[in-house]
Amino acid sequence: MIPHREAAQFDAFVAGASSRLLRTAYLLCGDRGHAEDLVQTALLRTARRWRAARDQPEAYTRRVVVNLAKDRHRARSRRLAEVPMDASPDPVTPGREGEVLDRDALLGVVRGLPDGQRAVLVLRYFDDLSVEETADALGVTTGTVKSQTSRALASLRLTLDPTAPGDPR
Repeated sequence: MIPHREAAQFDAFVAGASSRLLRTAYLLCGDRGHAEDLVQTALLRTARRWRAARDQPEAYTRRVVVNLAKDRHRARSRRLAEVPMDASPDPVTPGREGEVLDRDALLGVVRGLPDGQRAVLVLRYFDDLSVEETADALGVTTGTVKSQTSRALASLRLTLDPTAPGDPR
């Protein structure tokens, strides 16, 4: 696993990156429990390959999370449909009900996007990755990231504001 002298470095990485990784996993799969499982598995895999991952551990682990989410989706497509639980990853702050409703509506629309488009939006706009970093995390070309982003944003515009111009394809 991890040599004892590098364990503190891994522990610091886990403490600093876990919440961001959990947010990414949640936005990719839409279920907090599954997101926690994805992050836990990704961190275990990162620990096993720490020598390869230690130079850019968050990028390495994020790619593992994305791949695990893809694998989960493939496995789910072969089973009966699950009924998702309406759960928010953050506690509700009193007096901010309108914002929570807007966020929930947006998350519902994002969950309805095809997996590739959803993954691109999560990595580009929630994780604030560049086009190149997103392409690397997903294992696709930068052109694919750009086209998926364009289609996803057009779909969101059309769904959230049916009077807005756009061709979501």
